[in-house]
Amino acid sequence: MSKKKQFTIEYIIKSSPLVLYNCLITATGLQQWFADTVDNDGNTFYFTWNGETEIAELISTEEDDYIRFRWEYQDNDEYFEFRIDKTEITNDTILFVTDFAEDREVDAQRRLWDAQIHNLIKRIGAS
Repeated sequence: MSKKKQFTIEYIIKSSPLVLYNCLITATGLQQWFADTVDNDGNTFYFTWNGETEIAELISTEEDDYIRFRWEYQDNDEYFEFRIDKTEITNDTILFVTDFAEDREVDAQRRLWDAQIHNLIKRIGAS
């Protein structure tokens, strides 16, 4: 099994950190942009696309700062994370998405995240 590579993508989101955080941490918020349906039972989240469900565990969070999930099929040192920051000079909200993929899949994963975050920006009117 090949070791996956960590990568991070940065997006400027014209939204308050609190609004953005709520879109990333709640099943209702995630369902608006990330998956067809999202349900949760405590820290276990069920993401469904085209009738197929993937399970992720919310493994760490700090309000208005970051959310870290791990897919049930990922190794313990792999996760996907949303980190929220503000620039000091322009006061823009920045979303950092960190994920893991095999070398040959990083570009495809980046394109997938670009599409997902584009959906998020449209849903919260942050374009």
